[in-house]
Amino acid sequence: MFGRRSWAKAAVAAVAAATMMLSACGGREATETDPGGEATAGGFETGSLIGVSLPQKTSENWVLAESLFNDGLTEAGYEADVQFANSGASEQQNQIQSMITKGAKVIIVGAVDGSQLGAQVQQAKDAGITVIAYDRLLLNTAAVDYYVAFDPYKVGELQGQALLDGLAERKGEAPYNIELIAGSPDDANTANFFNGAMSVLQPKIDDGTLEIPSGQVAMDQVATQGWKAENVQRRMDTILSGNYSGDTTLDGVLSPNDTLARAALTSAASAGADTPVVTGQDSEVESVKSILAGEQYMTIYKDTRELVNQSIAMVDALQTGAEPEINDTESYDNGAKVVPAYNLEPVVVTEANAREVYADDPILQSELG
Repeated sequence: MFGRRSWAKAAVAAVAAATMMLSACGGREATETDPGGEATAGGFETGSLIGVSLPQKTSENWVLAESLFNDGLTEAGYEADVQFANSGASEQQNQIQSMITKGAKVIIVGAVDGSQLGAQVQQAKDAGITVIAYDRLLLNTAAVDYYVAFDPYKVGELQGQALLDGLAERKGEAPYNIELIAGSPDDANTANFFNGAMSVLQPKIDDGTLEIPSGQVAMDQVATQGWKAENVQRRMDTILSGNYSGDTTLDGVLSPNDTLARAALTSAASAGADTPVVTGQDSEVESVKSILAGEQYMTIYKDTRELVNQSIAMVDALQTGAEPEINDTESYDNGAKVVPAYNLEPVVVTEANAREVYADDPILQSELG
């Protein structure tokens, strides 16, 4: 159930790499156009509209992506239309339809619910628009052209291993009592995060190294609708009051992101429990502070600047008529096709390496003192 996905990863050589080099500030190489300003064969006009539809503002990284896309696309010479779907999938459907009507040449989609946008991205495809799935895979549609993300399955693997490392470091000898948290069931990344982590943790559950006193191990038991912290805190409060007393202590929590990690820590503190080893993801400022204070054990650094820059690099390639760079042609079967992808490398951050990892991040570096 929790084994490594069956698709083998394949590195693919870069195509037309010179057209895709993008600086941190979002600049790009000049492109060849005819005297009327039109793009070369196969591309599209300079100054074209690029649509970016992002989900709810559930993490700092989504908020940062908005400003990076606005600045990066504008500096690269495009007209940017960047929107959030804070009211959910129906709002995102309307946003994409509006971008199609406005004549966008590329639409970048960070999906609220990757299974609810098939009709809209098909309309985009029919209109000759390229669709790039950003961070979250679009599901059950052949109309998505590319996917750019920090490898979500690997993120889960790193979290699972970090939980084991943290338990050995902070909680003495096994067995350890842990609880599991997964993300929102409508997020295509949730299963990858969870299954990646469980590929590491399940053997340790099977051999008795890890125990789960609540018995909650199935996805439908541990998922967190909407990635909402209050849902995790409520669930963890119930778990702690019903399963932990006397000598039964909570040693660790698998959490898929920083917001939910802090909710789990809050619940443990409210119950008077010792601080458990808790995983996270996204390098949110409050969680970085918590890690440096010896509370949250780890997070995953996924530099949003890299993710946005790679997305704009794909747009640059498409504008010139070139194929965007990809490095994974086998891993992301969305139910209708295997989507060509560009994977970036996630980085584990603990108290031991935080200053080194964040040395070049202007926001997080300022928090390190």
